[in-house]
Amino acid sequence: MGVPMLVPLQAAPGGGFMIVGLLILVLAIITIWQAVEIVDATEKRALTVFGEYRKLLEPGINFVPPFVSATHRFDMRTQTLDVPRQEAITRDNSPVTADAVVYIKVMDAKKAFLEVEDYKRAVSNLAQTTLRAVLGDMELDDTLNKRQEINAKIRRELDEPTDEWGIRVESVEVREVNPSKDVQQAMEQQTSAERKRRAMILEAQGERRSAIETAEGEKQSNIIRAQGEKQSQILEAQGDAVSTVLRAKSAESMGERAVIEKGMETLESIGQGESTTFVLPQELSSLVGRYGKHLTGSDVQTDGQSLDSLDFDSETRELLGLDNIEEILGQIDEEAEMDVEAMEQEAQAIKEGDDPTNIKSADEVIEEMDDVEDVEDIEEMDDAELEKELE
Repeated sequence: MGVPMLVPLQAAPGGGFMIVGLLILVLAIITIWQAVEIVDATEKRALTVFGEYRKLLEPGINFVPPFVSATHRFDMRTQTLDVPRQEAITRDNSPVTADAVVYIKVMDAKKAFLEVEDYKRAVSNLAQTTLRAVLGDMELDDTLNKRQEINAKIRRELDEPTDEWGIRVESVEVREVNPSKDVQQAMEQQTSAERKRRAMILEAQGERRSAIETAEGEKQSNIIRAQGEKQSQILEAQGDAVSTVLRAKSAESMGERAVIEKGMETLESIGQGESTTFVLPQELSSLVGRYGKHLTGSDVQTDGQSLDSLDFDSETRELLGLDNIEEILGQIDEEAEMDVEAMEQEAQAIKEGDDPTNIKSADEVIEEMDDVEDVEDIEEMDDAELEKELE
């Protein structure tokens, strides 16, 4: 077997020029890629050439020196920074923890690039220290109730240093402030005691209102009962007066009839005698004439008088007040209705809370009792006021 012969390969004509051309094309594409910088509409970029700051690139297509330049991106929209939970000691030595959210916006990208290394981390750290400082200058109750005041203080503290960095703090919101567990338990106990105190005061006020309304009801009942007794006594007195006068009138009429009957018996005995001439007293003849006219209705002339009837003359009726009974009863009824209406208005005012006894609401009583330390004192004060109202 023969040994194969190695024959050197020869490059194809023009092959080296093709490789160089490809290299030049690739280099041109890379150069163009490096020279063109496209900036989004929501950002700006800081341009440096050989590490030296040149300018800010605006949104759109920008041409920069290739291979020797660098750009740094800055978002121009409002950004949110979470402030981690911080522990602080209030002015009254109560430990609390709080966290917050800071809303910032880059106003000057050049300052944000040249004046601070990482503006987000710088603002976050500054917000943490400011939050602890603000909470340390306040009382525990203020940290829990004055959330807007805390936000305003933190924002004021952040404005001055962030302006030098080209950053504007748009808003600061403290999300949560929590006292320690021991303080929370003490606050719960205090709240429970306050609710019990309110309940006791409200119960005392309710009993006081109930007692006053009961007294008002008894007062109305007594007035109505007195009005009824007054009306009954007046009617009874009027009846007794009428009965007395009727008995007197009846006795007088019966007396006249007895005289007439006796006279008639005398005339009968005289008529049985033998004499033809009779002498009669003038009074007897007058009574006979009046009696006859009253019984028969004849037109025999008399002395113009008739037998007395049971009717009352005007003087007697006025003396007895017979014509004014209905008027008197009407006045009594009107007074009773006025009293009842006034009492109903007072009772309604008591129910609505605007009564003449000046019963105070529970909130007013609680405000007045804030300085009272013992609940028994509150009960004693309420009882004393109740007894004063009932008297």
